[in-house]
This record gives sequence, structure tokens and C-alpha cells, in this order.
Amino acid sequence: MGFAAGLLLLLGTGSSVIKTLLIPRATASAFTGLVARSVNAVFRMATVSVSDLRRRERILSAGAPAFLITLLTAWLVCLLAGFGLLLWPLTPGGLPAALLESGSSEFTLGFARPHGPAPAAIVFLAGASGLALVALLIAYLPVLYAAFNRRETLVTMLEALAGAPPWGPELLARQALIGDVAYLPRLYERWTEWAADISESHTNYRTLIYFRSPDPTVSWLLSLIAVLDAAALHQSLCPAAAPAEARPLPAYAMARFLDLPPALWSGSRPQRRPAPQLPLRPPHREPGA
Repeated sequence: MGFAAGLLLLLGTGSSVIKTLLIPRATASAFTGLVARSVNAVFRMATVSVSDLRRRERILSAGAPAFLITLLTAWLVCLLAGFGLLLWPLTPGGLPAALLESGSSEFTLGFARPHGPAPAAIVFLAGASGLALVALLIAYLPVLYAAFNRRETLVTMLEALAGAPPWGPELLARQALIGDVAYLPRLYERWTEWAADISESHTNYRTLIYFRSPDPTVSWLLSLIAVLDAAALHQSLCPAAAPAEARPLPAYAMARFLDLPPALWSGSRPQRRPAPQLPLRPPHREPGA
């Protein structure tokens, strides 16, 4: 019974590690989701009475690192318990001695020696699993922070164009006042590419959802909404002069951001995609018309 329970626990932990760190696609892990919800609930409770925006955001900004540390700790504990259960039937000292051997091997301390070839093989697997897990997480961090920097670079640049917090009408007004309306097509194009990059990175690496922007008044979601407002206003108020780059941005950004993990929507995620503004096919015409 203990051997089977340990094997199931190790398989579940390995599945969570692989889905979270190794598979670059939208795969969900129940274990990782449970840890994320637990950490998020703790930080929400800690900030429920904090009214100052900057102080609250400063506290919540520690949520993502706390989630990663908690997730690593939970994985290591599951590995320790799993290998301890595997060693339990093979260790004379019972479960405490089996957990001692598992922990000694997983953390490469080496103060407990196995007795017999089967326990020795399990101990070698425990040592390799602990090292591999820590190495995978260390390799995972540069990917996260590279994607985080790509997300925030364009957001920081928008502050000079649309203010803080960013506002769509102010973006259009500032460009008109300085005579730089010709820059708007390039801006719409860059934000369309930015939306595609954010959708791809935040879907494949869901931990990025919990990394908050450094400045709460210029967050990446507020910046996106400001650019979408500017593109929609540009097309509504001046359709003849609106650049072609402004047309696909609102529909594309909304369609792609509906694919993001549900954690972003806090329980209010829309259930349907918006209908396309234009037909995908040209209207049918009779031959010779």
C-alpha cells in the first residue's frame, strides 16, 4: 500500500513539474493551480484592509516570487514523501527511517545509507530528482523574466505618450498637439505584435500572470486598454483618416486575450469571443457584374 501510494504521489508530482516547467503550451496542472490559488488567497486576505494603492501593490508584488518558492517547496515535500513511501516497505526502521533516507538523498546530504540494492536504487532516483527539479526551476526563471521585460518595455514607453495612468483620448490628443499623428500607425502595429507576444507567453508560461507591473498606475492591462480606446476612437471619430493598422488591433487583441488563463479574469471571464467586425470572405458577385 505504501509503495503504491508513493508511486502515485511521484507520478502526480512529475506530471505537475512537466506541465509547469517543460511543456511550452497551455497545459493545466491541478496541483500548481491549487498552490497558486492558496498563495493568491493569502495575499488577498493580507491586503483586504489596505486602502493605499501603492502600498497594496507593493505587498501584492511579492505574490509571484512567493508562489514560485511555495511551489518549489511543495514539489520537494511531495518528492520526499513519495520516495519515503517507496522506501517504507524496504526499510527496517519503518516510515520515519524511510523518510530520513529519502530526505538525506533528495537534498544530497548523505548521512543516511540504504540497506540493499532496491533501496539504493530508490535513493539514487531521489537524489537525481531533487537536483533535476532545482535545476529546472533555475533554468525557468530567465525565461520568465525575459518575457516580463518584453511586456513592460512597451508599457513604459507608452507613459510618455498617454500619461499615467494611460488614457486613450490623451494618447490621440498629445500626438495631435505635437504634430506627430503619423506615428500612430506604427504604434498600433507595435501593440498588435505586443498583444500576440503577451498572449503567447502568458498562455504558455502561466506564472507570468502573477507578475505585476512595477508601477500600479501604468500596468500592462491599463496600457492595453488605453491603446484599444485610442484605436477605437480614431476609427469612430475620423474614419477617413484612420490608419489601416488601427482596424485589426481591437478585435485581434480581444480574441487573443480571451485565451489567457482564467486567473487574469478573477471569475468574470467572458464566455464568448466577440463577433468579427468584417466578414472574412468577400461578398459573392455574379460573373460579369
